Amino acid sequence: MKSFARQSFARHFSLAIVLGALAAAAPAQAEEFKAGFVNTDRVFREANSAKAAQTKLEQEFSRREKELVDQGNALKSATEKFEREAPTMAESQRVQRQRQLVDQDRDFQRKRREFQEDLTARKNEELSQVLERANRVVKQVAEAEKYDVILQEAVYINPKHDITDKVIKAMNAAANGSGK
Repeated sequence: MKSFARQSFARHFSLAIVLGALAAAAPAQAEEFKAGFVNTDRVFREANSAKAAQTKLEQEFSRREKELVDQGNALKSATEKFEREAPTMAESQRVQRQRQLVDQDRDFQRKRREFQEDLTARKNEELSQVLERANRVVKQVAEAEKYDVILQEAVYINPKHDITDKVIKAMNAAANGSGK
């Protein structure tokens, strides 16, 4: 326990020294330091390239999704029919239908899991491309407007430092300019 306390004290003491040094230097550099913030969630929702990626995914996966919905509905109907008819069936026939339903359900669950895995993989591919474009645009905006740091995640950001609109507009302009 003493070791943990020493490590914790050392860590906090080091942090205090760093923060103290920054605070001492801050008055001299306060006007020179320029920070910005980009909300990546908004970029993923509002940028035209992100919307295009979403549309592409929907088109790519809509047929498989419809097939899964249809298969799920057919399985549900077959199960309901079995439950209604089971009391009047012969034991061997009931066991056979029950096995068929279990096999159909297993097949449905497998296809649904594969669909989710494929969709997730493709979504990650598309979003990573959008994120790469966004990061290039953020870097361009940062260099053009002489930002010292651009953050993508923070607990709190003063809205005056939010450059998300600039990034989205620049991404849309770049996408329109390249014919995408």
